[in-house]
Amino acid sequence: MAEAAATELLHACGLPQAWGQQNAWRILDTRFDRGLNFLTTWQAWRNDPFKPRLLHYVSLTSAPPPLDELLAFATSFPALADVAEELAPQWFGLAAGVHRLTLDGGHVLLTLCVGDLTAMLRQQQFVADSIYLDADRPGGDTASPWNVWTVKALARCCRRGTRLASASDASDLRADLTQCGFEMAASQADPLITPAGALLSGQFNPRWTIKNTRDAAPARPVDVGTCAVIGAGLAGASVAAALARRGWQVQVLDLANEPATGASGLPVGLVVPHVSADDCALSRLSRSGVRLMLHQARSLLRQGQDWDATGTLQRQVDGPANLPDIWHKDAAWLKPARLVEAWLAQPGITFQGGARVSALRRSGDQWELLDGLGHVLARADRVVLANANGALPLIETLQTTLPALGVRVDQLPAMHGVRGQLSWALHQGEPDAAFPSFPVNGAGSVIPMVPLDGDSDRGLAWFVGSSYQPDNKPESPDEKNHAANFGRLQKLIPALSQALAKQFAAGAINAWKNTRCVTADRLPVVGPLYRADNPTLWICAGMGSRGLSFSVLCAELLAARWGAEPLPVDAGLAQSLYALRGIPSMAENI
Repeated sequence: MAEAAATELLHACGLPQAWGQQNAWRILDTRFDRGLNFLTTWQAWRNDPFKPRLLHYVSLTSAPPPLDELLAFATSFPALADVAEELAPQWFGLAAGVHRLTLDGGHVLLTLCVGDLTAMLRQQQFVADSIYLDADRPGGDTASPWNVWTVKALARCCRRGTRLASASDASDLRADLTQCGFEMAASQADPLITPAGALLSGQFNPRWTIKNTRDAAPARPVDVGTCAVIGAGLAGASVAAALARRGWQVQVLDLANEPATGASGLPVGLVVPHVSADDCALSRLSRSGVRLMLHQARSLLRQGQDWDATGTLQRQVDGPANLPDIWHKDAAWLKPARLVEAWLAQPGITFQGGARVSALRRSGDQWELLDGLGHVLARADRVVLANANGALPLIETLQTTLPALGVRVDQLPAMHGVRGQLSWALHQGEPDAAFPSFPVNGAGSVIPMVPLDGDSDRGLAWFVGSSYQPDNKPESPDEKNHAANFGRLQKLIPALSQALAKQFAAGAINAWKNTRCVTADRLPVVGPLYRADNPTLWICAGMGSRGLSFSVLCAELLAARWGAEPLPVDAGLAQSLYALRGIPSMAENI
């Protein structure tokens, strides 16, 4: 009967008919419980030939169920067991906060909000199309969490016409909903399905004019159209992929002839969360980003060749003595260039190499991207600068050519380039026994047993690094950077450094080097470059050495802003990434 009750809620909200042929549909479920409402809705979306391109499902919970409990519960509903299994790889680290799970090729997005009901409701910055309201307190507590104040918080998430359904027909809840602008009509249901014998249903249609006077009013989605992304590294390719999944036609332009030739051409990197004693914004954001990146790896790459879920050991070598090591089970090594290639190969994306964008200009409602001779390279409704430090000259040019727009470099956090060099060689001979079977990081990193791209006889390689040098200073020679990386190795794995000492001393080490873009506060910049009701020039840059942790998260945040979607992280963390976060009024109104 539980499955039938979930279907009753779906139908009471007018679904699946209401979402037919929409680009996106947004559902708010006030209690995840063991996920039955979500799984039922997801299955209905799968079965509907007229389903929306994107299904957003935001669900609130005081504590998500353990994975084994979730899967065991789902197996009692044969039609739902298969979809539940897709949750398993992402069902980890669901502590208090907001967690995004990406499903069905990125077209079903489950956002779990873990915490107090009222606090989580007040944090939402999107407008729901449908609402499942659970009026009971978990565990059978007779004290309902619902009152007029929680209902007001719920109403903030509604547009005129948002449909609501609840298995409870409590008179006090009905009164609170009516007071807050809902038109309610109880529809009779099978008492064997809904214990109360009725469903509470209705829609948000207040008798008064809806006014959004608060600073963080949900924005309206922009029409899906064309976008030009400048930069074909992790930042640009992830933005292109996120937008293409939502129906955008995206043209990616890069100065180089091939994608991922800058810092994103790193041979291999780690997908591992940042850890800090105070669990700072960088740490919390990195955890969200790692979950999203691991899903992309599982979906698009060859495990064992392009990436591997090895886990990572973190050694705390730079803090107080005798700090314990940290084992990150949900961590991996990954080849960034392979992921960039996979993203750019998705439908809706075209890549244009050898394209030096020297200037931008407006032409009617579109942007034109110009080369050094003033020739038009591309035209698009919107533009995203994802070309790291290369974005700064374009912004400076706009200050002169379009002063009325109000774009200024000094409104962004300070950004600068940092050179990095990896030391690497093939595994061979006796020293291989000294290598761990998994990556180790801390003061730098050691990544062993990585298959090289190309011919299969090239073998496995190990990587140690990376050096860190501001690009406004003279470049250090390779030998000095190798020595610095050897010093990192000595701290991380002393026994391995002894085994490799002769190889480093003989200079039998290869180098890979490039420059990454770093912000002053070590957080990426994501957002519009000027103030307007509908800004069409955005930036996504400044990921430093954490592009594998941040790129998917930043792309999803940008796409969520354009589509007025639920945010992939809590509102406070999202605000810490705003490109113009130095301007308080801007951060409050985006």
